[in-house]
Amino acid sequence: MAKDAIFIEQFRLGGDGPRVAIKDCIDIAGWPTRAGSEALVDAPPASRHADVVEAILAAGGCIVGKTNMHELAYGVTGVNRWLGTPRNTRYPDLIPGGSSSGSAAAIAAGLADVAIGTDTGGSIRMPAACCGVAGLKPSFGRVSRRGCTPASSSLDCVGPFARNVAGLETGMSLIDPTFQAAAIPAAVRLGWVATEADEEIVASVRTALQRANVELIETPLDGLQEAFQAGVTIMAAEMWELFGALAEDPRMGADVQARLRAAASVTPAQVAAAEAVRKRFRAIVDNALANVDALVLPVLPSVPPRLDDLGDAARMLRLTSLIRPFNLTGHPALCIPIDGPGGFPAAIQLVGAHMDDAHLCAVARRVSGEAV
Repeated sequence: MAKDAIFIEQFRLGGDGPRVAIKDCIDIAGWPTRAGSEALVDAPPASRHADVVEAILAAGGCIVGKTNMHELAYGVTGVNRWLGTPRNTRYPDLIPGGSSSGSAAAIAAGLADVAIGTDTGGSIRMPAACCGVAGLKPSFGRVSRRGCTPASSSLDCVGPFARNVAGLETGMSLIDPTFQAAAIPAAVRLGWVATEADEEIVASVRTALQRANVELIETPLDGLQEAFQAGVTIMAAEMWELFGALAEDPRMGADVQARLRAAASVTPAQVAAAEAVRKRFRAIVDNALANVDALVLPVLPSVPPRLDDLGDAARMLRLTSLIRPFNLTGHPALCIPIDGPGGFPAAIQLVGAHMDDAHLCAVARRVSGEAV
């Protein structure tokens, strides 16, 4: 393992194209997939590549290693007791974010051109915002999850990190052969979603949007908090079904072990209620997108916490309150890093129409200034 704990394994596999780092919950033939967990330390080497790995190699990408992550992809801080915590190069006192911590950190440190992560409740956008890089959660179902851990999920998406939005488009073209970059629009109309984010965060995002010279339309998004809670419920139920057998394993990290134990109490009635919220909120988001290019809101509601200030588990989970709802609905969502209050990181989140990922990236290039 590298000193900085970003990579679990480093190697070179593939062609001479972009350097690509792969999260340790994605199979690479010949290497074990341990999902950052000591409880899976005896996992055998994968017998075949995950579909996204095969696609990267077929496109000429060069895989440079497997990246560290929050254990079992079930945490938002990126802290890993067993393997060490990936260093947040740009903001070393702050968490790298989870669960795709190593993938975001690899981009921030310049160790890869594209990194691949997974996003079940914000696990690409969260670390992208913390580390000051770009990240994309594609539309649910757009990118194959075969060969990923967990094996099944109604929320999880495989997606790219990069230094900028153009790099995200490169990453999408590597993992999804059907992806083709769209023309950058001459003008952009965004639906501004009011949230309970800290005033300083909102001001930073609004200032960045003013510089981008985009049209903002106030766009209510009723049920955002309810959708966040529904996403937490469904993820917990699915994680218990997949990993409940590890809940009492002494090799488990205390934070993930506590979340798994709590997940055991989720009832079928609670899941059914959460699924009803999913259906209702998906329609709300679709309606909100009808007259705009994308919805816009912050990625994180506050500045990322320091590594020495992680005692409140509920506070950590609330960091996903603005991103998890779009895992519930399956819409593509993208993180653009910006300068936040007091020199801390902040980020713009853009949410697009389902399966219109290319247009979302084109809008993001306009918003980020990459179009000029």
